[in-house]
Amino acid sequence: MRHIELLLTLLALMFTSTSETCISRHSITAVEGEFFYLRYCSSASEHDSEKNTIKWYKSSGSHGRIELNSSSSPRITLHDYVLEFWPVELEDSGSYFFQMGNDTRKWKLNVIGRSKGSCFVEKLLTSKTVEVQKSLHIACKHDYFQPLANRTSLYKNCKKINNGANPVLQKNAEFEDQGYYTCVFSIPHNGKLFNVTKTINVTIVGDRSKIIPVLLGPKLNRVKVELGKDVNLNCSALANEKDQIYWNLWDENGKEPNVHEENIKKNRALDGKLYVSRMLKIENINAKNLKFSYNCTVASEGGTDTINFVLLKKEDMADIPGYIFTRGMIVAVLISVVVVCLVIMGVIYRVDLALFYRHFMRKDETLTAIVDEIHSLIEKSRRLIIVLSKSYMSNEVRYELESGLHEALVERKIKIILIEFTPVSDFTFFPQSLKLLKSHRVLKWNADKPLSYNSRFWKNLLYLMPAKVVKPRGTESEVFPVLSQS
Repeated sequence: MRHIELLLTLLALMFTSTSETCISRHSITAVEGEFFYLRYCSSASEHDSEKNTIKWYKSSGSHGRIELNSSSSPRITLHDYVLEFWPVELEDSGSYFFQMGNDTRKWKLNVIGRSKGSCFVEKLLTSKTVEVQKSLHIACKHDYFQPLANRTSLYKNCKKINNGANPVLQKNAEFEDQGYYTCVFSIPHNGKLFNVTKTINVTIVGDRSKIIPVLLGPKLNRVKVELGKDVNLNCSALANEKDQIYWNLWDENGKEPNVHEENIKKNRALDGKLYVSRMLKIENINAKNLKFSYNCTVASEGGTDTINFVLLKKEDMADIPGYIFTRGMIVAVLISVVVVCLVIMGVIYRVDLALFYRHFMRKDETLTAIVDEIHSLIEKSRRLIIVLSKSYMSNEVRYELESGLHEALVERKIKIILIEFTPVSDFTFFPQSLKLLKSHRVLKWNADKPLSYNSRFWKNLLYLMPAKVVKPRGTESEVFPVLSQS
């Protein structure tokens, strides 16, 4: 009998060790730069019968399956049921296959980078909640890593805990014990030291012993409703696990058919407090519902608490007649269309509108002082008209052109109007400063087609010229700009 018990104990230990060190999860996440392994869960009979047919494969992208062996990578070692990475890198992400005879196992490995300045990765945390003054126990144990490690350390918030050679934390929890606890297994391999980290996020919560339940919100709630509509009344409370929360729905005429009590919902907050709620749904509200007070109660061994809900009819609001609303919408749409059209017309006919404004306002920006000297004439001018032609750049006008360009581009006292009288193929003899001229100040003269005074060319030219006062006819003859050709 004793031999049978010993055999069963050995089998249980073997099964427990295998289940803790083998990896049965389909999707696995590893940390770049750490030691990592994949282990197939097998039985002793499988190991004896299929030992010589074990193969490992990797599939990544469009390369298909590639068999792994001792020469695949200096970082990878194979030990029958175990595939080890010394260490695992980002390029190792992919699908891995274990094949033994007709049996195949697949894992999907995702390797992530380590956070800079941190000893752990937030995506690989495990959480643990402990009540204050209860036992806080953290032990750095792992059936696969611990036998290989020559040193195991425990850190809190990336600061090493000085607890000697025994990486175990055992104490009554206090609120300042909350934090991130990281176990670091240091494993030697081929003369190098590799680390494996396991991090637990410990949260310390308040005492969860029994409390006196309390309902949340005011004791009397007035809810405005509309007849024929539905309403949901929410009753929430801070309570214990076994406390009861319910609605008082009885009255002298029996239960109302349009009132329904929903199921209880529970939510545990991070601080350990338990919040419970129960909804009351009233469908197709009628006049009878307005005369009844709906009470919600939470009860426990420590006491009870009750709040009341009273339904009040909303004041009737005068609705806007449909025809008035329709007319208002039509008027709003028409106004929007008119505004958009005016903006578009203004952009298209901006030159005509500017000329009309000048004529209507009788505004004149020109000066009437006439002197003989070129400098004096240019300084008194507001526009410099340059007519591009083959004979324009003669010696007589070279100095006049350069002086005008200086006033326009440097002193910014004069504006330039450029007229292409005849097509000019070679512009190398013109000053480089003409390249700085804005495109809207370049006008083209069509020599093949006579242009009337109301043509687009003359309108654009008048638009670029300074505004002047146009005196009424009969007093003085109008003087129009004359462009000389040379």
